Amino acid sequence: MPAPERYLCIHGHFYQPPRENPWLETVETQDSAAPYHDWNERITAECYAPNGAARIVNAENRIVRILNNYGWISFNFGPTLLSWLKENAPRVYRMILDADLYSRRRFSGHGSAMAQVYNHIIMPLASRRDKITQIRWGIADFQSRFGRLPEGMWLAETAVDSESLDLLAAEGIRFVVLAPRQCARVRPLVVAAEAEAAWSETPNASVDTTQPYRVKLKDGRSIAIFFYDGPRSQAIAFEGLLNDGESFAKRLLSGFNDPSRPQLVHVATDGETYGHHHRYGEMALAFALRWISTGEHARITNYGEYLERFPPLSEAQIVENTSWSCAHGVERWRSNCGCNSGHPGWNQLWRQPLREALDWLRDTVAPLVRTLAEGLFTDLDRARNAYIQVVLDREKRDAFLSLYARQGLGPKQLQQALELMELERHALLMYTSCGWFFDEISGIETVQIIAYAARVLQLAARLFGEPGAALEAEFLRLLGEAKSNVPERKDGAAIYEESVKDMCVGLEQVAAHYAISSIFKAYGDQTDLFSYVIRRKSYEVVSSGRGRTVMGQAHICSNLTNEETTVCFAVMHFGDQNITAAVKPWNDADAPAYEEFVQQVRTAVIRADFPSVVRLFDRFFPGPSYSIQSLFRDEQLRIVDLILKSTMSEVEDSLINIYRDQSALLHFLSQSKLPRPAALSTAANFAINAGIRRALESEPVDAIEMRSYLGLARADGVTLDKQLLSYIADQKMKRAMIELQDEVDEGTESTTDLENALLVARTVSELPFELNLWQAQNIWYDIYRRMGQSCSIDPTAWCRRFFELGKLMRISVDELVIEEEPPHPAAQAHA
Repeated sequence: MPAPERYLCIHGHFYQPPRENPWLETVETQDSAAPYHDWNERITAECYAPNGAARIVNAENRIVRILNNYGWISFNFGPTLLSWLKENAPRVYRMILDADLYSRRRFSGHGSAMAQVYNHIIMPLASRRDKITQIRWGIADFQSRFGRLPEGMWLAETAVDSESLDLLAAEGIRFVVLAPRQCARVRPLVVAAEAEAAWSETPNASVDTTQPYRVKLKDGRSIAIFFYDGPRSQAIAFEGLLNDGESFAKRLLSGFNDPSRPQLVHVATDGETYGHHHRYGEMALAFALRWISTGEHARITNYGEYLERFPPLSEAQIVENTSWSCAHGVERWRSNCGCNSGHPGWNQLWRQPLREALDWLRDTVAPLVRTLAEGLFTDLDRARNAYIQVVLDREKRDAFLSLYARQGLGPKQLQQALELMELERHALLMYTSCGWFFDEISGIETVQIIAYAARVLQLAARLFGEPGAALEAEFLRLLGEAKSNVPERKDGAAIYEESVKDMCVGLEQVAAHYAISSIFKAYGDQTDLFSYVIRRKSYEVVSSGRGRTVMGQAHICSNLTNEETTVCFAVMHFGDQNITAAVKPWNDADAPAYEEFVQQVRTAVIRADFPSVVRLFDRFFPGPSYSIQSLFRDEQLRIVDLILKSTMSEVEDSLINIYRDQSALLHFLSQSKLPRPAALSTAANFAINAGIRRALESEPVDAIEMRSYLGLARADGVTLDKQLLSYIADQKMKRAMIELQDEVDEGTESTTDLENALLVARTVSELPFELNLWQAQNIWYDIYRRMGQSCSIDPTAWCRRFFELGKLMRISVDELVIEEEPPHPAAQAHA
């Protein structure tokens, strides 16, 4: 066993800013994250997922072990990120929860997961009321996911002040992690009150980071602080230390300097360092963890376990209003302090007016909220702090209202109560720290927090009447003082008008989206559409040639606020992208006029008199018309893709035919090293890549056709679309493995899915570029965990084929070590 006085802890702060459209509660396509749908999806693929199943490989780069890094390190995940992972990457989400369970067994009952202040606000710049909510929401979110109360809490950007520490301690938080430069001075803890020890200043982050410290707070409270090892953390993040796992491990171990006492060497970085910022960083981390733990160099631990074994022997005082990422304290989030992401010539003068605009909005809305809340809630602050339960589960709206709303409220007042809570939630979200961190006000993170402010303004106008409606003009005036570094973006007010206002959604826009998309998607009688429920009351389709008309009625209700309405709608599709739609609120008094409208449209469509249909639309629906551009972004892209599919198929066939007709000439030119006409080269590039794609997408995969096109690519010097073809191959392999897993789960003796998976694996292994078969490898590993051990003892024909499959996916089956779950503490007690 390693020497008990040497302990090691690696902390990863895993976080992404909330990216959901504030009206739809879903993340829309973010072009800057391409080829992924959005940045959450991209970083999940590059970091969060790989750390849940990190590869340890041999000298031939074949997998010999798969490690859930989260179970061995200390970590925190932002609550808003965990919400996204739960819905969009449930396997990764489960890896994270399992890791905390495993760590509790591994580290004397202390889980490695830490909580986080809810939506990553800079605590020293927050009001006391907001600090309390951030802490309580963070704790409640953590408890709902991990099934226990947190011992530690991560402060956004490690930004700290004494009030925040006192509030944390009051809520039962035992420790936080800070940067060494945030320590002002230290002294030994003295038992005898009369023996006051002198304080020692800690200039230039000279605090001894190998021990925890106690900070004394009000009313006898205290909290422990772990000041992380700054130089080693810096080396991990910025100095290439993750290029080699053994070097990484040895650098960590070099932090031990006093064998006479227990020591904790611990580092803290953004979790995204391991895989996103540094490709394969999760592999270096996994290797280092195994190398350290198996080589008896040090005992891996987490903060909770170490604090229990070795309570603080020294007291510390913090440097107020400081953080780990701003040398000027917390100025990065309110001024042009000089901290930036590296755009020469740009300034961040916009930070101050942005914060001032948001502070003005918060402080102006606050008394309006309190006045209205008096008639809706028995205690506004108690209700707000408990509202996290509704955020976590929207089905708990009624239970929440029964506990915190005043008795005897009608449906309209209960709707107002929920809208008031949503206003409060978005007033917190608009302070998410990422809005100030980067260099430009028009960046997606800053646009996101301005969108939260727009949602506050929309709800304020609805709830408070004229005083609420008047807020937008002054807010925009203040926002106009925040000048962009990009001349065409002008300022914050222009960005609000150009990038945020179009995001604002009301029930009518949701109805229009539903009506238009129903042309291309079959909806049932009840549909969940983003954060709304649509109940169809009537629906009729009338067609003539390529033209189709849809008419109907629907009831729309918000899952967030219970806001509801009934509408009637009509859509005319002339073919391709030519769509016009109209919506208006339903009134029972309009029923006869609506029936007459429907009859007249039927007649006009059957006669193919589409000009008359348009005139009928204009007469019955006095409001604005909608088009395909009115759809929410993801659905717009999906429908455009459907429209383009047949067109692109025709274009593909034409280019393939051109290539086939001229391929002999192209081969001659290529072999003779003579110039090739650009048009022929274009046709060849497109045709060969399309041919490989089609071969991979065919059922079953067409290995012969793919091999043929690969030969043509080599002969004609065609550049393969590695990104697209790799993605298709990865997905094909994943689907084949899912089918195999289903077969294994059913316990059937069939080899059909195994043979198909082998065919796919053999085929994609011939592609002349690196593939990321991460998900397929994980499925193979899961199957092996369940049945592979018995296969190794008594290998049947099925097992031999299954092992061949693993080898094709670069798994060293003969060397593979299954990561054992640590025993439960109760089992350890009897060991």
